[in-house]
Amino acid sequence: MVLVEDNSKVLIQGITGRSGQQVAKQLLDYKVQVVGGVTPGKGGQEVFGVPVFNSVEEAIISVGKVDVSMIYVPPLMAKDAALEAINAGIGLVHIFVEKVPILDTSIILSRAQEKGVKVLGPSSVGLITPGKVKIGSIGGDSPNRAFSAGNVGVISRSGGMTSEISLQVKNAGYGVSTAIGIGGDLLIGLTLSELLPEFEKDADTKIVVAFGEVGGSAEIEAANLLKDGKFTKPLIVYIAGKFSETLPKGTALGHAGAIVGFETTLDEKKKILKDCGAIICEDLSDLGGLLKQNLNI
Repeated sequence: MVLVEDNSKVLIQGITGRSGQQVAKQLLDYKVQVVGGVTPGKGGQEVFGVPVFNSVEEAIISVGKVDVSMIYVPPLMAKDAALEAINAGIGLVHIFVEKVPILDTSIILSRAQEKGVKVLGPSSVGLITPGKVKIGSIGGDSPNRAFSAGNVGVISRSGGMTSEISLQVKNAGYGVSTAIGIGGDLLIGLTLSELLPEFEKDADTKIVVAFGEVGGSAEIEAANLLKDGKFTKPLIVYIAGKFSETLPKGTALGHAGAIVGFETTLDEKKKILKDCGAIICEDLSDLGGLLKQNLNI
């Protein structure tokens, strides 16, 4: 498993809001140990039987050690919520929230680094190890439609494509070890190159499929891991945005992180990855064949 265990204890900050209640129900249905929720001023309430506390500190005093805190609050409240979890020493903070100001994100990530806390997001749909645990709203109410257990790791900037790639893996006759949507913001916590070593250590993962974007340097950093022998399992990479080569430099495409032309071109990225040993998927319809060619299980 990657980042979490099947018995990880989860806290939901913003549990009394619409999105917080929705994800709480999804996690409880998936048998995740949601031990508490936090909404200032609403301590003493319950959401689907989960106790609500006024602060993270109050929650930890009551329920004991928490492994993961999930942030489901409005964007301008995300910084304070995340810092509260980080300062409490919770090992993994998952930020589902979109449109977090980039200055706030930089403050969150700086503090997390100081405290040795891992941050997934912002704008992260979460992660899932099928049949064992999920964090966030990944897979919605019916995760089994797209996610089946197996040996293929999935990492994606796009939340929707995390499910789409996992479904293609399933349709090809394979399954997912852990799938992670890392978020599409310009500045995020855990990146592709930081997660690959986690999948390297994971005994259940035999191969990783990564969905990247034309902007940013994450894929180049991943290529360097392969080059240096720090990731030795097969890595299949699909990079979205082929049409972007015709657009002016600095053009943003959907995700804040998908900005054209600041690092390398799409073709340059592919060449660097291929030269370092990655397998380039030119069309997602080819994914099943590439898995078959490179999976020795």
